Formats: sequence, C-alpha cells, structure tokens
Amino acid sequence: MTSSKHDRRAFLRFTTQAALALPLTHVARAQTPDTHTMLKRPISSTGEALPVVGCGTWRTFDVGSDAGARAGLADVLRVLFEAGGSVIDSSPMYGSSEEVAGALLTQLDAHRKAFVATKVWTQGREAGIAQMEQSMRRLQQPRIDLMQIHNLLDWRTQLATLRDWKASGRIRYIGITHYTSSAFGDVEAVLRSEKLDFVQINYAADDRDAERRILPLAAERGVAVIVNQPFGGGGLLGRLKDRPLPSFAQEIGCGSWAQLLLKFVLANPAVTCVIPGTGRREHMIDNVQAGFGAYPGTALRTRIVEAVAG
Repeated sequence: MTSSKHDRRAFLRFTTQAALALPLTHVARAQTPDTHTMLKRPISSTGEALPVVGCGTWRTFDVGSDAGARAGLADVLRVLFEAGGSVIDSSPMYGSSEEVAGALLTQLDAHRKAFVATKVWTQGREAGIAQMEQSMRRLQQPRIDLMQIHNLLDWRTQLATLRDWKASGRIRYIGITHYTSSAFGDVEAVLRSEKLDFVQINYAADDRDAERRILPLAAERGVAVIVNQPFGGGGLLGRLKDRPLPSFAQEIGCGSWAQLLLKFVLANPAVTCVIPGTGRREHMIDNVQAGFGAYPGTALRTRIVEAVAG
C-alpha cells in the first residue's frame, strides 16, 4: 500500500504543477493560496482560521465496532490531517459515528489537530443537555469546538443552553444546521434574529438556492458557513462519473469531478468550509486537493454549472 507521506507529496506535486500552468483569466486570483498549504478562511466571529476542506461522518462513520472499517476510517482521518484539514462534523443522529470518530481521534492522538463539530437533535432542555453530554463522552472531547442545533429542532430551547455552555467554556462556537432548501425560510429567520457563529447548509453546483438567500445573509451577519452537501443531494457524482472532465477544469488544477464541484462551492467567499463525507482513503485524497490552488471566477463558475447540467 502507498504510504500516506507519499500521498501527501503526490497531491502537493499535483497542485503545484497545476497552479504553475494556470492562465490569468477566469480564475479567482484573490483566493489563490500557497500551493503547499491548505487554504484557510476566518471564522467571522473570532477571526480564527479554519481549513476549507473537512470531513462529514453521516453514514460513512456509522460502522460500530467493525475493526476493518475503523482501520479504513483511521486512514481517512490521517489523510485529512496530513493535508492540513481539521474539521470533523458529526451528530447523535448518525448512529455510531460520534463514538467511532472519538475513538479514532484518541487512537491517532489527534484531538489537538481536529476541529470537532457535532449537534444537538432532540426536544426539551434536559434532553438536550443529556444528549450533548453523551456526545462529549462519545467524542472523547472535554470541550466541543462547534455545537449546532440539528435541523433547527426545538431551536429556541436548545439555543439558550448552547449560549450557557459557550459562556462556561464547554463549547467554543454555536450554530444551526439544515440540509434542504425547503427549510431556508426558517434558517433565514433565525439568522436574522439571533447571534450565531456558524450556519451549516446544503449548497452545490446543482443546488444553488443558498447562493441567492443564505450565503449573502450569512456574510452580512458575520456568520461562518459550513456546506454539508457539496456534491448535491441526489447522486450528482454518480451521474457525472462516466462523463469526461471538462478541459477547463485544468485551469484551476482540478483532476476530478469531485475537485471541480468542491472548488465551485469554495469559490463563493461566504463559504468557510466544505465537509464531504467519505469512508474511503482514496476519496479523501481526492477531496483535500480542492483545498489547494486557484478557485474559479464568475465566468468559470457559470461554465461549471452548465457542464454539470449536461
């Protein structure tokens, strides 16, 4: 098996070579980072820099005690950290994902490398407290970096607790999440009425409602944005896998559809981080490359949308 150090050198060599070949047109020059360092963006409420590519755990980390599956997921996290990423997002809704992620972070001695985000997903104050305490035990974290209200469930009750926990230092940041554009009216109302650090929503080249509503508002309100479905919610990558990658993808150093879709999302300056979920090391190697090199400007983003539409 190829070593992780070799993988790191390989994708850095790829992004460096691609960056050197970039034309000066159609590319978002202001967002072109050092090709040896994953791009970071500031969390608006504090200025803390966050790497732009993380890892979601829905379904992929729900492997229970399966030792073989856990070993594969440990490799996924190694690739993420070696690339300079840090964000790992989970939820008590995701079966054993919190427990698995926590055990792997301990196994890899990587708690200090990780920005751990999870969620509260229940009704009632006491139930919310109990669930968050359970999440901390499962994740083996004395303090959670980001606690979010999952799909706005009982958000008024849970937000009061989140503020108390933030004030006491048990969590660092607070936020809300949703996964469907049909809920954007409610998400928008909460963003307008409450002071939050993060919002997590769906946004992709084939799912652009957030671009028109949520992203501008988040930027206006100083709220960091995590994108939870950057590949779309309807099997977009599966539909694209047999299509040739457009030649213009080379202009921004993309060698796969996954990288092109992630760079489309990250080209929006309101987006702080994307969290594509994967349980496969080779997919993580592919995904993290989107954190390097140049990003598409307006004209190229239009071409990406057209290419995806087919």
